[in-house]
Amino acid sequence: MSVAFIMLVHTALDRAEQVARHWSESGCPVVIHVDARVRRRDYAAFVDSLSDLSNVVFSPRHRIEWGTWSIVAATQSAAEIALSRFLDVGHVFLASGSCLPLRPVQELKDYLATRPRTDFIESVTTEDVPWTVGGLDRERFTLRFPFSWRKQRRLFDAYVTFQRRIGFSRKMPPGLVPHLGSQWWCLTRQTLSAILEDPERDMYDSYFAKVWIPDESYFQSLVRIYGQHIESRSLTLSKFDFQGKPHIFYDDHLQLLRRSDCFVARKIWPQADKLYSSFLSNDPAVTKNAEPNPGKIDRLFTKAVERRTRGRAGLYMQSRFPNDGWENGRTSARYSVFEGFGDLFEDFEEWLGKSLGSRVHGHLFHPERVMYSGNETVFNGCLSDSAALRDYGPRSFLTNLIWNTRGERQCFLFGPGDQQDISWFMACDPNAQISVITGAWAVPLFHSNQNFSSIRRQAAALQKVEAAHLNILRSPHTRARVRIWSMADFIQNPMEPLQIIIDEIAPRGQRRLTEAPRMVDLRGFGQFLQNLRNQGMQPYLMGDFPVGDDPETPPREQRRPYLVK
Repeated sequence: MSVAFIMLVHTALDRAEQVARHWSESGCPVVIHVDARVRRRDYAAFVDSLSDLSNVVFSPRHRIEWGTWSIVAATQSAAEIALSRFLDVGHVFLASGSCLPLRPVQELKDYLATRPRTDFIESVTTEDVPWTVGGLDRERFTLRFPFSWRKQRRLFDAYVTFQRRIGFSRKMPPGLVPHLGSQWWCLTRQTLSAILEDPERDMYDSYFAKVWIPDESYFQSLVRIYGQHIESRSLTLSKFDFQGKPHIFYDDHLQLLRRSDCFVARKIWPQADKLYSSFLSNDPAVTKNAEPNPGKIDRLFTKAVERRTRGRAGLYMQSRFPNDGWENGRTSARYSVFEGFGDLFEDFEEWLGKSLGSRVHGHLFHPERVMYSGNETVFNGCLSDSAALRDYGPRSFLTNLIWNTRGERQCFLFGPGDQQDISWFMACDPNAQISVITGAWAVPLFHSNQNFSSIRRQAAALQKVEAAHLNILRSPHTRARVRIWSMADFIQNPMEPLQIIIDEIAPRGQRRLTEAPRMVDLRGFGQFLQNLRNQGMQPYLMGDFPVGDDPETPPREQRRPYLVK
């Protein structure tokens, strides 16, 4: 008993000729169907290239349209020829012109000879199929699909919607239970001939002619009626991505294909010279006598699909820029944002850098320029300090900064005077740690030497911006780690909140703070706030600062002078 191959060819005729010759010279008859859309001149040359092989024949040509009955009709025509012309054939193996045998043909013959009554075809009920794409599983059998999904998409969708609206439903042939599965199968002569010679074939053909993608359901459903022993799996390695498109194998997939132990793989890139030269050798050295097991490489395909759909956390590229909310992590690492600390403490960035042993930036979103640590003009990844470039894509700026400094905790200052477009992004980022001292923006105004009318206008504007920012941070959609203190509460005991922040940033360090950063002089700050109230503004974000009860600022440490001899 032998095995016959049916090849459905529509492109890369030179590669199809190589594979057909390989199977033919290995003693397997081949029936080839060539898409009627292939030019006559190319078709004639293809036929002539195989004319020296007596066991290679061509079937009547059909014009193939994806998702339509034409694929099944072409398969039926080729199968009828295979069964009538080659009487010693025990199995018929359906393949495409882009398929490639992965193991010696004799190995496939021996495998099928020990299973003479077994049909290898993926056949699963519609309720159990997780991979249907497009929202049509059961409905592909109950609705009509006279329009091409690819060429007449609007008509296709409109007609489906219309049928759903009027409650249209087709009746299935008696005794038929719809099944779905891979198009690529290997059926016994008995089962395939029973399907093609069934007296009720016209009824089944008429029904499936209006089913969507019938090549994935016609044989898969009818084999359940006529098959004696069905192995619901394909001997062909065929992987699909999340959009339902087949994975294409290239030269660098050589070892991957060998590990699968499958007999045939689809879909092979026509220019994969290394794959074709390696597998079309019938080299007995590669004989495995192993059970086909595509599950061996499923992990790699699953990882590839995940990488394509989700990407790497915090990495955005032109080739995979996700829709908002689809990203796999907004940023790639944790970072800390300090709001109000730079206004309340002198040289806060320097103190924090020494306490953490890491780099601390100034206001990265300052309206005039990006204030990198050390006053650098270009940072990791060639990030410029240009405010215009940053503001063109503030989210991209921040994600690039975090990505380019992976392994090093980034800390920076933020406030109501900065560009606020990044507020929602940071608030919804689980990697962000945001610490806020509300109202601290008033301290620089308090120490400024401006006209009070100008100070009052600036204070009103900054308070409005910070209030909106605080509403974002308190939103139920916030995913960042947020801590908020009013300025009055914070200065009562600054060491405790500072220790909490340091412990969260560097939990392994277990560093106890021995000194706090130098707080600015706040004498007269309560009267300053009262003056703002007297001018008609209500400074409420700072907390309670009664007039005449100014907070005490620790005196600067006085060092003894010493004499150098």
